[in-house]
Amino acid sequence: MKECVQIEFWDIQENKEYKEIIEKVAKTCFEEEKLFNTNLYLNVILTNPETIRQTNKQYRNIDKETDVLSFPMFEKDELDKLIKESQENKELVEDVIGDIMISIPRVIEQAEEYGHSVERELAYMVVHGFYHVMGYDHIEEKDKVIMRPKEEHILNKLNITR
Repeated sequence: MKECVQIEFWDIQENKEYKEIIEKVAKTCFEEEKLFNTNLYLNVILTNPETIRQTNKQYRNIDKETDVLSFPMFEKDELDKLIKESQENKELVEDVIGDIMISIPRVIEQAEEYGHSVERELAYMVVHGFYHVMGYDHIEEKDKVIMRPKEEHILNKLNITR
């Protein structure tokens, strides 16, 4: 089966359980968005609060820790074109659709705070980041009503609920 996600551990210990959750979620996202017959993949970086704070400051000029950062490689219309081209031409070089950086300590904190499992919180971060790199947003209500149902659909499909 096609590898749809590359997982990196920055400044934290590797964790097999986290890798399995991310792979399962990414696979479902790729299936749902019909990306399996493309040459595209997602890069997920698991890290700590300090590294994510430094990255947030460096790339977004926000000197603050956060739970997840998404770095799309393409604008939505560019990505749509790339997906179509990739489906038609399997000889294209593999290309990353974007990077998602997740703070594992924040995932654990938020799981406790919201009263659900670490699996559910990590899965949500991956789905949320995936849809950001796919060009979706949630700042304005008109965009949120498109993105949120997509996220919930993936989590429900995986039976990862609150």
